[in-house]
Amino acid sequence: MNAFVRPDSYLTLHYRIELASGPAAGSVFADTFSGRPGTLQMGMGQWAPGLEEALVGRAEGERFTFEVSAAQAYGDRNPELLQWVSRSMIDAEAAANDFVPGEIIEFTAPNGGRYSGVLKEYDDERALFDFNHPLAGIDLRVEVSLLGVL
Repeated sequence: MNAFVRPDSYLTLHYRIELASGPAAGSVFADTFSGRPGTLQMGMGQWAPGLEEALVGRAEGERFTFEVSAAQAYGDRNPELLQWVSRSMIDAEAAANDFVPGEIIEFTAPNGGRYSGVLKEYDDERALFDFNHPLAGIDLRVEVSLLGVL
């Protein structure tokens, strides 16, 4: 008897996440099919709620593909999340000072949590970071093979 995915299930699965919109449409963001399967604890925020919702009710052993809009996946891009940060703040956070645009830099929030942003550009005084999720504003096509459901 097959187990079915519930909102609190623990899954072992292979998955491929492909960009279905935007300038890089057709490129693969993540793919476990050629390596070790992934694990996913439903309801813990590992995947966006819209991605998890597409798994609920599916049976162990099932292989399927679904599409999810940007709004249902990681949300639309928020221009307010493009922010300038002082070089002194970056220097305090990052071990290396030879930054490269496109690099992801992790920061400590005032509450002690961690967050990261993609470096877009910088000069001697400041740097521009994009704190949007890397998949924000992009529709996704996801292929899943459910290997185990607990």
